[in-house]
Amino acid sequence: MKAGVKHLYGAGWEQEKARYEEIRAGFETFFGDSQEARFFSAPGRTEIGGNHTDHNHGRVLAAAINLDVVGMAKTNGLEVIRLKSVEYDRVDEVDITSLAPNQSDYGSRSLIRGICARCKELGYEIGGFDCFTKTRVLKGSGLSSSAAFEILVVTVVSCLFNGGEIDPVTAAMIAQYAENVYFGKPCGLLDQMASSVGGVTAMDFHNPQKPVIEKRELDLAAYGYALCVVDTGGNHADLTDEYAAIPAEMKKAAAFFGREFLRDVDEKEFYQNIKALRAAAGDRAVLRAMHFFDDDRLAAAEAKALEQGDFEGFLRMVRDSGRSSLMRLQNVFASSAPAEQGITLALAVAESLLQGRGACRVHGGGFAGTMQAYVPLDLLDAYREGMEKVFGEGACHVLSVRDVGGVEVEL
Repeated sequence: MKAGVKHLYGAGWEQEKARYEEIRAGFETFFGDSQEARFFSAPGRTEIGGNHTDHNHGRVLAAAINLDVVGMAKTNGLEVIRLKSVEYDRVDEVDITSLAPNQSDYGSRSLIRGICARCKELGYEIGGFDCFTKTRVLKGSGLSSSAAFEILVVTVVSCLFNGGEIDPVTAAMIAQYAENVYFGKPCGLLDQMASSVGGVTAMDFHNPQKPVIEKRELDLAAYGYALCVVDTGGNHADLTDEYAAIPAEMKKAAAFFGREFLRDVDEKEFYQNIKALRAAAGDRAVLRAMHFFDDDRLAAAEAKALEQGDFEGFLRMVRDSGRSSLMRLQNVFASSAPAEQGITLALAVAESLLQGRGACRVHGGGFAGTMQAYVPLDLLDAYREGMEKVFGEGACHVLSVRDVGGVEVEL
């Protein structure tokens, strides 16, 4: 798929010129002539509903956003992928003649190798290429910089070697495989799917091999609202164990009922057996399972509310979801660092600034990073000022929804 720069950025394209020029200059510095090189883009994502439900085959609501990672790439005729990001000093090199998981890999290299391995397993062509990238998706912020990077790499492989034939759903599954198997993070499919598909998307992962994907419309300006995320300053990149504990405990609760995933557990049977489940799995596993049942249901109800134009009902459900994450999912701060509670503080400050209007909730994986709020436009300036007094200038980001996922960019 291809998209023009004006389609991707609208009036903001003028502000993007410098980044594209920097990427081209960087490519030429590290890899030489850029004449046949092509630009690619993949967006970050914002989770709207379904906090930590995807990895237990639940339902979610998410959107691609206007913050993206952009790369310039071209084939190099070698059996090596070389990738340089502005944000890192190193050039990552991956020998694609050997695609088994490599213990010496870390970060980007492990993801690139995993993507190539999965593409080859699925019958797609792979090859060597050079790529230079620069991102606006805040790392460790909950906007899923990792998924954006993964979708960018899949898009490059698709366009350079497969005529752009890797469809968005397959691209998301390839990216998730790389993160699960090669990077070691047991994520669900929400992040990659939202980045790959684009727009506002309701997703049902009851059968994760054939997810049900439905687009929704969300024109916040028409309702008099803005969508904001606040970067609380905490980086969640090193909190894999905290994230991993959530699906592990949910699956431990499911296993008590002879199931692998909570989506397949009868909710009534669950509530009838809480006492025995506490003894078998622990209180936090019980609470996190309770969160799954409610947030899975809320994600579907939020999508229906948007379809019906019931924005006030949608906001009520966002608030309900936020309370469940705070109280039962317990992903607003890391148990390994209880003194650092940036997200909890941001939620408390946001509630004060919103004056009973709008809604706010933990955003994405949680533990550190960002919180999300739906802010009435007449409060937006005061909200931004108030949040940035606490978290620093530039901490509050007003997001817009991007209607396409991973694409080749036509200048």
